[in-house]
Amino acid sequence: MTTALGMPAIRRDPAVAPSTAGRPDAAGLVDRFGRVARDLRVSITEKCSLRCTYCMPADGLPAIPRDDLLSAAEIARLVGIGWRSLGVKEVRFTGGEPLTRGDLVEIVRLSALAAPGIPLAMTTNGIGLDRRAAALREAGLTRVNVSLDTVDREHFSRLTRRDRLPAVLRGISAAHAAGFAPLKINAVLMRETLSDAPELLAWALAHGAQLRFIEQMPLDADEAWQRSEMVSAAELLDVLSSRFALTPIGRDDPSSPAEVWAVDGGPAQRGPATVGIIASVTRSFCEACDRTRITAEGTVRSCLFGDDETDLRGLLRAGATDDELADRWRAAMWGKQAGHGIGAAGFVRPVRSMGGIGG
Repeated sequence: MTTALGMPAIRRDPAVAPSTAGRPDAAGLVDRFGRVARDLRVSITEKCSLRCTYCMPADGLPAIPRDDLLSAAEIARLVGIGWRSLGVKEVRFTGGEPLTRGDLVEIVRLSALAAPGIPLAMTTNGIGLDRRAAALREAGLTRVNVSLDTVDREHFSRLTRRDRLPAVLRGISAAHAAGFAPLKINAVLMRETLSDAPELLAWALAHGAQLRFIEQMPLDADEAWQRSEMVSAAELLDVLSSRFALTPIGRDDPSSPAEVWAVDGGPAQRGPATVGIIASVTRSFCEACDRTRITAEGTVRSCLFGDDETDLRGLLRAGATDDELADRWRAAMWGKQAGHGIGAAGFVRPVRSMGGIGG
């Protein structure tokens, strides 16, 4: 039985735009709290080759009809508008799993042409990357983040519901060979793999990858998340410190979600070794958030935890101009909420799971 794909409140009527009352005459994606979004996340599919328990239901998400997905040309057009008109400085393609789209290389190529020089990144589980890394690099992809929560094969199989660790490791090797640097590894903190964290860090250091641990958020499709059961950044630091000497560095910049520590035990030949922790729950960075999201169906989602979405696909296909699309995008971001509110008494988790939103 497939878990239902939750649908948020989506403004689809082209004549009905979000309120912009009080918005300054600013070209960028400013919100009511003074934040400016410059980091664009574009989900291109809900499909995935894994079934990670913190993201996807066991049977996967219901398929989005092909005609409801943004095409490669439509994605590139929005990337271009974000870059030219809205102050977007970086783009990341997410899913689901981006590598499940057959036209991924074309998406990257057209986006690189639409926004020359802008960094184009991708978050992936790495399965199939060994066959496409070189082509993606040539098309204009500049960075890759690979999701890898453990290098213990049995634990990996249990967490992802698939025995595919060797395929992921082949993908990482191919990304290195294609020249993607720095290569980042994302690991979601889970109770059942906490003991694997020191070994995963040692593996990342030995393979020249930058490891970033992420606190699990209430975005799992099975809605099993409980704050009392999640692994906190503080608990992880205790576990890592049993093997490594960690020295706090801080954030690379105020809007960066990861706090970084120098790892004294890292191999000297690779330069200063670091580990990062994205403590989305216990050390919220919402006040400095600079992200804007486009879902696979072409809606603007201003906040990961906000269920209010604004349709751009309908405008695109109705012949809207770039200026009209930019104005609707600005209006959608003006209403961004202050933060996720996970710690609030009245917190309500979003209708969509992470797999349906995009990372």
